[in-house]
Amino acid sequence: MATQKLYVGAKLRSLRTGLGLTQKDFAAKLGVSLPYLNQMENNNRPLSTAVLMGLAQDFGVDVTELSASDADRIVSDMREALADPLFSETAPQLADLRLVSANAPTLAHAFLELHRAYRQTQERLASLDEALGQQSSATASPWEEVRDFFHYTDNYIDAVDRAAERFAARATGDLAAHTQSVLADMGVTLRLASGDGVRAYEPQTRTLTLSPQAAPETQRFQLLHQYALLGQEQLIEATLDLARFQSETAREIARIGMANYFAGAVLMPYTRFAEAARETRHDLERLAITFGASIEQIAHRLSTLQRPGAKGIPFFFARVDQAGTVTKRHSATRLQFARFGGACPLWNVHQAFEAPARFLRQLAETPDGARYVILARDVSKSGGAWGRPTRRYAISLGCEVRHAGSLVYADGLDLDRDTAFQPIGISCRICERRHCHQRAVPPLERQLVVNPNRRGTLPYEVAQ
Repeated sequence: MATQKLYVGAKLRSLRTGLGLTQKDFAAKLGVSLPYLNQMENNNRPLSTAVLMGLAQDFGVDVTELSASDADRIVSDMREALADPLFSETAPQLADLRLVSANAPTLAHAFLELHRAYRQTQERLASLDEALGQQSSATASPWEEVRDFFHYTDNYIDAVDRAAERFAARATGDLAAHTQSVLADMGVTLRLASGDGVRAYEPQTRTLTLSPQAAPETQRFQLLHQYALLGQEQLIEATLDLARFQSETAREIARIGMANYFAGAVLMPYTRFAEAARETRHDLERLAITFGASIEQIAHRLSTLQRPGAKGIPFFFARVDQAGTVTKRHSATRLQFARFGGACPLWNVHQAFEAPARFLRQLAETPDGARYVILARDVSKSGGAWGRPTRRYAISLGCEVRHAGSLVYADGLDLDRDTAFQPIGISCRICERRHCHQRAVPPLERQLVVNPNRRGTLPYEVAQ
């Protein structure tokens, strides 16, 4: 297999400016000519082996961090935005989008923000609701703003992750008991009492109430969540300052997300968890027992193993509800999720609702030719009492097929047979497959052929 050429001009330019070097000085240190460096920074040439070695030896750069995952993510988001009928006459070609994502990622992000503001404004106007006349909707919704923050940090926050690992290392004996002791030293009183929720904290009395009906792993997680809000307040606030959220509501949502991140990273400390994942070949059930976590928490943690210099297998992770809406999403792979709407109906994650407590395996291929091993499982959560509704969710975890040897769930699958791979997509509007029997709307970059005298699976045909 040929080695993929690395065009990362924007990252190379960002590294140089971060070091405070001119192109002339940087070129001299790398041992290349000024014109050659200029061509690499403008993506007219790929990074040479000599330059990669120079970056690693002279500047301590982890060359594995120079992947194009950000560019892939931006291209996917832009293609979905350009599926808007607004651009039906002017939608650029895929090659143009790749050039923009590689050479002008800041401009691409600005375009995505602008389109999101437009979409939200249109939705509010269409609904004719009380939002008319209120505060301008020209900014992202708080929820989407926070979601995109984690999305573009690869769902890995280094400072928070390392602080959680240090806390876990200091724990002696039972983690829940240790956390309770730390909270007690901070003047927090813990009590167990039934109520409407799992956790409640009263700042005036510094009383933390947990539901006795909650599973032990849930109680442990909530203890750590509360400690993060109190004991790691300065770290979390500093991280939120760097994120520069546009509204206080977004900052509040992100604060909860940071506390959840800290709690998960304490339960599953990075180094120990990554080693256990490799040793068990990413067996979710064995990892759940080892770390006292739920299957969903384990799957989510596997998708966050993106520490520079110590990365795990790049996974994608998603959680969907029964309507197919993606309620959590992250991808460290080339596969990116639709920002709006549901997941591709051909994914096995939808079948998981029909097979409770079972792992479903799928070999899948996306339109770009990438192949994946995908795992799906129902993770519905009981209401905890008679008459309380069950929350129905399913999760999907997958990685590229080249990592199959490190995945226990790939054992016995016929990886060499082309027909074993189910064709899946991301969103119908950006999926170019012509003969998909589950297609809901036409693809963006294809002409349609409508023949009133012929009817196939769809009422139209997609031209080649």
